[in-house]
Amino acid sequence: MCDVENNVHWMNAIAKQPRPGFFAWMIPWAIFGLAGAVDLSAAQAQNTCQKIVMMGDVSAGRAWKAPIGQGWFFRVIPIQSPNPSHTGWDLVVDRDPPAGFPDALLLATPPYNSINEREVGTTFGLRAQDAIGWNPRSFRFVTDPHDFEQAQAAFLELSRPGGMSAGRASGSSPEQSAATRRLLALLQRGATGEFRILDAHLAPGIADAAPYAERWAQQSMKTQQSYDSPGSAPTPLGQLHWIRFSITLWLPATWKLPPSIHATPSSCTE
Repeated sequence: MCDVENNVHWMNAIAKQPRPGFFAWMIPWAIFGLAGAVDLSAAQAQNTCQKIVMMGDVSAGRAWKAPIGQGWFFRVIPIQSPNPSHTGWDLVVDRDPPAGFPDALLLATPPYNSINEREVGTTFGLRAQDAIGWNPRSFRFVTDPHDFEQAQAAFLELSRPGGMSAGRASGSSPEQSAATRRLLALLQRGATGEFRILDAHLAPGIADAAPYAERWAQQSMKTQQSYDSPGSAPTPLGQLHWIRFSITLWLPATWKLPPSIHATPSSCTE
């Protein structure tokens, strides 16, 4: 679990000249002031986003999705794992129809192949109560389809042998080193979001909290929850049966939203 602990900690990243006459003296200052105002307006516009909030709920084994505009969908999908002790959901941003693995949220929310804020579940030794104690969760996602396509290609290049190490991208070949730089550059762009669990039904795990999950275990009671019968003997990690949640996204000011979604102006760094 050392890599997991490192990644958790890792998670926990600009000649004066004489002016004859009053108006001749004022004109350059007026132009300077106008230019300053334009620069300020441009900076403000660049830092202005559309903030949207969506609400939903999802049961074990089921998925939830909602359109967020420009051909993108936000999805909450069951964790795909051969291990029956893994219950819960992955947070996904993808095209419709889906463009395949990896999705736009996974790409922009490292670390990879490790415990991660996009995975709400009993994986990497988290118990059900620990998973809801990690609340809220923050993430990023790619928003430009061309960036998405390029980031996918870079990620898949890094997924070849030697390309991923301890959940971090570290290309060992020239091609993988170039893919690392390309991926990191693409991930500077995009949007941010927050996933907050409002209520949960779960069967708690009976194992002790892992050292890296102790804080989440302590915080879990701050989230409204109900304990369900596990349906069989209690298990070390427990089970997540249902969650109600809110999703907040900060999208670009020029983003075209679906008619059903209302947005409010907001700082992109809120």
